[in-house]
Amino acid sequence: MAQCIAVVNQKGGVGKTTTALSLASYLAESGKFVLLVDMDPQANATVGLGIDYRQVERGVYEALAGDSDPRTMVMHTAVEGLHCMPAAPALAGANVELVQAERRERRLADALLVLRNSYDIILIDCPPSLGLLTLNALCAADQILIPVQAEYYALEGLGQLMETIELVRQELHPNLRILGAIVTMYEGRLRLSNDVLEELHRHFPNRVFRSVIPRNVRLAEAPSHGMPIAQYDGRSRGARAYRKLADELLQCL
Repeated sequence: MAQCIAVVNQKGGVGKTTTALSLASYLAESGKFVLLVDMDPQANATVGLGIDYRQVERGVYEALAGDSDPRTMVMHTAVEGLHCMPAAPALAGANVELVQAERRERRLADALLVLRNSYDIILIDCPPSLGLLTLNALCAADQILIPVQAEYYALEGLGQLMETIELVRQELHPNLRILGAIVTMYEGRLRLSNDVLEELHRHFPNRVFRSVIPRNVRLAEAPSHGMPIAQYDGRSRGARAYRKLADELLQCL
């Protein structure tokens, strides 16, 4: 069965979607069969793969509704070996609609169970919140990747995230584990970036990836062209950093 990994941090702008997209494309390039699940109603991962979210008829929202075969909600992408379960604006309503639903925290897990034998790795791009959509991602995942921006305020929300993860372990998913933290938007010349890196090593001893992701304009440009960085500019600093991260991730799985 596929290893299912949620890319999660309730703080926005830390590089969750860029990390999910970049890892998914490099893992597919390495020969893995990968599914990227876009759990963010903003649909940034969907758009970043060149899919027009306005044209999505079946995707994550329908998977959470549980009224049809999840295999019909998967779309091919321009990257060989990489499929996507896309998001659409309707997903924003799921946080409210799921409140009264049976097995509300496990809707995504139930849907992915049908798909897990078809893939090597499933990556879930989570929204910047700790609501029901993120809770569904945590209950569906085997492991968690936490992108952390190399800025002071990025560390402030880690305590709340860790409390949420611990609650999920205690109440819903005791086997959920943290695969590691990833430092994003790193600038080695700044003392603050290095201070954040040191603090992360204290929070996650032996679980901070050696690969750090630099602040890089090509990473910011790639989604507007509907391409992961591997396809947009594979020679850029950001692309090389994510390639190293993908290689490091494969050694951990």
